[in-house]
Amino acid sequence: MELHTDFSQRVILHTEQMPWSPSPAAGVERRQLDRQGEEVARATSIVRYASGSYFAAHTHGGGEEIFVLEGVFSDEHGHYPPGSYLRNPPGTTHTPFSEPGCVIFVKLWQFNPGDAQTVCQQTEQGSWSPGRQEGIQVQLLHEFQGVRTVLMRLEPDLQVQLHSHQGGEEILVLEGDFADEHGEYSKGSWLRSPPGSSHSPKIGPNGALLYLKSGHLVAPVLPLPN
Repeated sequence: MELHTDFSQRVILHTEQMPWSPSPAAGVERRQLDRQGEEVARATSIVRYASGSYFAAHTHGGGEEIFVLEGVFSDEHGHYPPGSYLRNPPGTTHTPFSEPGCVIFVKLWQFNPGDAQTVCQQTEQGSWSPGRQEGIQVQLLHEFQGVRTVLMRLEPDLQVQLHSHQGGEEILVLEGDFADEHGEYSKGSWLRSPPGSSHSPKIGPNGALLYLKSGHLVAPVLPLPN
């Protein structure tokens, strides 16, 4: 399957308007945002677990990155409430499930070679640092060889300075809304901006909280199996 695999193209999806499609596990559905491959794939998805649903034990050959959006996501290593950020590096195994049900943002097979860091961060308890201009705060989630993942909190009605993304940028709107030269984005919107692109966002009257990843569209990743 090939879905939005051309990283030179801008992609804008309003995920809360997208239908759910079934996964191989009963009670687990997904909204596929980009994908290269079949069930073993380099993929970005929003995944919904019904109450009591689970996936069988499996190994992530290319690593897995998770941000919990709603409910409680669990595996044999712990229980993860909304705002949890997880990185399961290549070669790790788990049996994921959700007792109350949950919605998670998932990226598969997108680890840089050599990145073997396990991360379990409760962002509700995380620390914030000043961003690129006044009115922006940033919480670092992970950084490795030019690839950076953060939460970004922006004040209401802020005009963000024009800036470029030399290594590309990906945004999931967690709260609030914003607009730029290319469109308007509310909660649940997912944007992937190509390397070399630029924009000047204007934040809405309620502010915004963004999951933002940059640099990864030009970075090397582990190859998919043949």
